[in-house]
Amino acid sequence: MVFRVRSLQQIMEIIIPHFDNFSLITQKKADFELFKLVVYKMKDRKHLTFDGLQEIINIRASINLGLSEVLKTEFPKTIPVPRPLVKNQRIPHPD
Repeated sequence: MVFRVRSLQQIMEIIIPHFDNFSLITQKKADFELFKLVVYKMKDRKHLTFDGLQEIINIRASINLGLSEVLKTEFPKTIPVPRPLVKNQRIPHPD
């Protein structure tokens, strides 16, 4: 089975609601919250301006392992945003 996401609309209508309903439980939840910020900025077309793109790069710098060396070079004024802290990392009981 393969599921391909081909548009921002699919991310907003399928992916985000899925993970909102079936929440991640580790620091991946923090990454998901930052990812959602990027998606909504793109929905608002912020990525089409340099300032908006820099905001997105600042968010990206806080997700997973941060920026690649190429992005660090291309966006030298990047300031990573604070990464949300996930306090409850317990796996919920299935019942």
